[in-house]
Amino acid sequence: MKMAVLLSGSGRTLDNFHERMEAGTLNASIQVVISNAADALGLEKAQKYGYPAFHAVDNDAINAILRDYDVELVCLAGYLKLYAPPARLQKAVLNIHPSLIPAFCGPGYYGMRVHRAVKARGVKVSGCSVHFANEVYDEGPIVVQRCVPVAEDDSPDDIAAKVFAAECEAFPEAINLVAAKGVDAFWPAG
Repeated sequence: MKMAVLLSGSGRTLDNFHERMEAGTLNASIQVVISNAADALGLEKAQKYGYPAFHAVDNDAINAILRDYDVELVCLAGYLKLYAPPARLQKAVLNIHPSLIPAFCGPGYYGMRVHRAVKARGVKVSGCSVHFANEVYDEGPIVVQRCVPVAEDDSPDDIAAKVFAAECEAFPEAINLVAAKGVDAFWPAG
């Protein structure tokens, strides 16, 4: 899969993608990396890895950049805004969410907010969901989910670490599934 990676922060997921592509376990290539945050560490990492890297303030700016690249899949890798893709990529935006959708998802549920809510609710299992994104937060078709146990004495930081480890497995697995089956296989017919 020829991918664009959208990020807002440190680029840990970009690191994971890069390492797995180098190891030959991720059937993808990164065409471009874009961040809504000009000072995102992920942009520095992208440049270090040799990927074209850009700051873009909004959807229009992102989509203008994407016009210059041959992209089949847009991966939201810690991208903290609602993204509206161009028509040709409408069904080809893949997101990772740090909970088991439909729990702890939707507007306002991201990052440590999710893990604090998981801890406060006292759930025994959390995890991550890789899903296609649409115009509503965390509502598109789910491709892969991974569970992690939550112990009574786990802090939100402990939960976050467990979930991120699961994300590092789930996101590449989902991309490989999409590469094998095609984007349309995951969307309802019609």
